Amino acid sequence: MGKAKKSPKFAVMKKIVTHKAIKQYKEDVLNPNRKDLTKEKLPRNVPQVSSALYFKHNTALGPPYRVLVDTNFINFSIQNKLDLEKAMMDCLYAKCTPCITDCVMAELEKLGQKYRVALRIAKDPRFERLPCIHKGTYADDCLVDRVTQHKCYIVATCDRDLKRRIRKIPGVPIMYITKHQYSIERLPEATIGGGRINHFSKSLKLGSSEVENLWDSFARQPP
Repeated sequence: MGKAKKSPKFAVMKKIVTHKAIKQYKEDVLNPNRKDLTKEKLPRNVPQVSSALYFKHNTALGPPYRVLVDTNFINFSIQNKLDLEKAMMDCLYAKCTPCITDCVMAELEKLGQKYRVALRIAKDPRFERLPCIHKGTYADDCLVDRVTQHKCYIVATCDRDLKRRIRKIPGVPIMYITKHQYSIERLPEATIGGGRINHFSKSLKLGSSEVENLWDSFARQPP
């Protein structure tokens, strides 16, 4: 007498070959040493927002402005025959204090005799010297870390990579050189008179001096 054939257990087979089981199997095969985050109770890593920011508006910025100067900004200013402090005041219509960090000074000293004029300008007593306590002398990292911690600076640079890094930090304006003069990026027009004058001069197609006279005549009118 022959043995009766056993019918296949379809329910058990279906339970084994589910989409979830295949996904779990692939994860185990491809990354067997991965950490199971569900078992470990990790603390929440929430970045602290600066108290100087109101959304993306920086309330800590205001005249007199403190401008962090990069190495190439001094070199390009010399090429364009611009006095740093005077050109900054022409751009922002307010008192400006250029600030030089120890890392920027170290970079200028490493560049040698070719950049001795830039080093002499950086040692100007009108400029504020900011000490660095971190390791290394890479100026870009130094400037990024400083403006991340303290939102009271404007960064003056012509370096594209540094500009790209600064744009990711909210509330930090960038000063750069264009058409043989300084220009400002991401500084609200409401905080500076120069921004409003440039805006009106472009919209009305008038010179800056004419717009200034027009602005003064409006300011003198009684409320």
